[in-house]
Amino acid sequence: MYIFFSNLAVLFMSPFNWIVALLLVGVLTKNQKWKKRSLVSAVVILFLFSNMFLLNTYARWWYVSPAPLEKGKVYSAAIILGGFTSEDNKGKGFFPERSDRLIEGMHLMATGRVSHIMMSGGNRDAPAAQFTEGAWVYKTLKEFNFPDSALLVEHRSINTTENAEYTRQVLQQGHLKGPYLLVTSAFHMRRALYIFRKKGVDVLPYPCDYVAGNTNTATLDYFIPNLYALSTWNFYIKELLGMVVAHVQR
Repeated sequence: MYIFFSNLAVLFMSPFNWIVALLLVGVLTKNQKWKKRSLVSAVVILFLFSNMFLLNTYARWWYVSPAPLEKGKVYSAAIILGGFTSEDNKGKGFFPERSDRLIEGMHLMATGRVSHIMMSGGNRDAPAAQFTEGAWVYKTLKEFNFPDSALLVEHRSINTTENAEYTRQVLQQGHLKGPYLLVTSAFHMRRALYIFRKKGVDVLPYPCDYVAGNTNTATLDYFIPNLYALSTWNFYIKELLGMVVAHVQR
């Protein structure tokens, strides 16, 4: 049920879908006042949400800065949040996008900044499925010769709240003490950080995968309608609404 309503909500969080809906109203309605309002609104939304300058400005405001790491300190775990793998039609995993999360976690481990990697992620599309993100990434890390003793995994979670709850349980069972480094995409960090701390997990932000707002250069192209900007707003709108939900949840 959660997955159904989550997928349904995505339809209402996309500026592209807003534009399509307004254009349909403008074309189909016979009321001239509503026709004009709908078409004008569609054009306004298109220019606002396809503007790269506005997207970058909002993204920089939304981001959480990386926590300064203590010199010489080895943190007990890098918590890597799922959402960066997919399953093919043969039941095998692959990396389509967002895999910066795993790369950064591996780098922290390889450079001795953390003693353990904690992977958190199930199968959002089919929670009871055989393929789970956590288990597949765990297997992949072992193939990269990361020691089994340094790898922790939970593969039941299908959302950030469950990431935090199940991760907390695994870390407690492993007797690993915080603070832990929370590794996730920059656009997701603010909400993830809030939820983990709300669940009593002592985490420090270690954002990566900056989809916008990571450059200071503004050119004329930034003010020309851009399809990438239009689609990228989906991430930030989802996170903003998710943050509202996280604040009202117990």
